[in-house]
Amino acid sequence: MAISESVSIDRVYEVLVTVKDPEIDSVSIIDLGMVEEVTNSGNIVKVVLLPTFLGCPALEIIKKNTIDAIKQLPEVEDVEVEFVFHPPWTSDRITEEGHVNLRAFGIAPPPRHIEEDGSYHVDCAYCGSTYVTMENIFGPTACRSILYCKSCKNVFEAMKPVSTLL
Repeated sequence: MAISESVSIDRVYEVLVTVKDPEIDSVSIIDLGMVEEVTNSGNIVKVVLLPTFLGCPALEIIKKNTIDAIKQLPEVEDVEVEFVFHPPWTSDRITEEGHVNLRAFGIAPPPRHIEEDGSYHVDCAYCGSTYVTMENIFGPTACRSILYCKSCKNVFEAMKPVSTLL
């Protein structure tokens, strides 16, 4: 009987970079800062994820895609994915690469600075202009709003900031 090799946590993280957000295929769950913890017990991997928004309809797809991706590693026997709400996900968890990849998709990333009164500013996803107005706080999903750039005349989406300070 051959002794099986334990799965490397680093290899699991390499695979998780390939798990994309189902609605925004330019960003991974790593880019979004959703991965809270990866552990292994021999050949069984457990991934703890933080949902970006409560009630996000993509969570089951993300879970399935995470499991399918990790099971591609030959030494993995089983994968468990758990969503937790503590600590809460905040938009500060989005990586620099995540910000770049959101813009590449045409979505302005959430601002890094939120005023004490809860106000914030978003720059245009296309030209970077600060001359933008909010058209509708309600976008195509709960995590996005619709904005208009008065400089380049484009309508664009922006991820809403989520902070423990709001």
